[in-house]
Amino acid sequence: MVEAAGAAGAATFRQRFASGEFLYGTFLKTPTTHATEILAIAGYNFVVVDQEHGPFGRESTDAVMLACRAYGIAGIVRVPDSLASSILSVLDCGAAGVLVPHVDSPAKAREVVAACRYAGGHRGFSNTTRAGGFGEASIADHVAGQDRDVCVIAMIEDPHALEFIDEIVATEGVDGFFIGRGDLTVAYGEASPAAASVKEATDKIVKAARGAGKPVCVLTGSQEDARDLASKGASAFMMASDQGFLRQAAKAALAEISSCVGEAKSKNV
Repeated sequence: MVEAAGAAGAATFRQRFASGEFLYGTFLKTPTTHATEILAIAGYNFVVVDQEHGPFGRESTDAVMLACRAYGIAGIVRVPDSLASSILSVLDCGAAGVLVPHVDSPAKAREVVAACRYAGGHRGFSNTTRAGGFGEASIADHVAGQDRDVCVIAMIEDPHALEFIDEIVATEGVDGFFIGRGDLTVAYGEASPAAASVKEATDKIVKAARGAGKPVCVLTGSQEDARDLASKGASAFMMASDQGFLRQAAKAALAEISSCVGEAKSKNV
């Protein structure tokens, strides 16, 4: 059995991410626990429940967070917005951290941190949730544990955010950054993340984050792209999604079997 998350002596996702360890994950688009279990068994380090673009509600997110703990894989949630209520919901479910979209100013970065933290912030308190061991953790232990372990990742995906990138990356309490190259591509009116404007923005974000001593997470689609970003300083890599993996494997299997059957048929004609 895979060691449960939070076991004694095990480094948290936040610690591993902050240290610059190479970590590998994917998005979850389908509200079921099975993909999480399969990905954990396959050796992935984390999954990101996509509440922004996937059909996840609180109950389905809660179930996935339970699966993450059972299989020892970090469960991050991309919340639909930066509202404190959205962030509180997933942290109470036991998320290891949040991925917050469209953090485009220092003020928004500070608001996100405040929503995630008890000390110095305004996270609504409850220790009777999964995050608090359903009341097992004392007030002091729950506050200290959550403030120590919850990982805050800001998504930089708006061109105007680059005007404030040095101030955003310097925000205390933001643990790292995800570069939203899809949104940047559309915002710049380009057709591909390989466009010069997107690459320039990506390089600027990575440089600023690394200059502040903070890690960078990216969604990558090829070995060449991953190698390039790793050489520049990215350390957490996301590949496709559960739906993407299913689509790719299904297409490959269909092509393989149809080719095999076609060859057999031609021999019998």
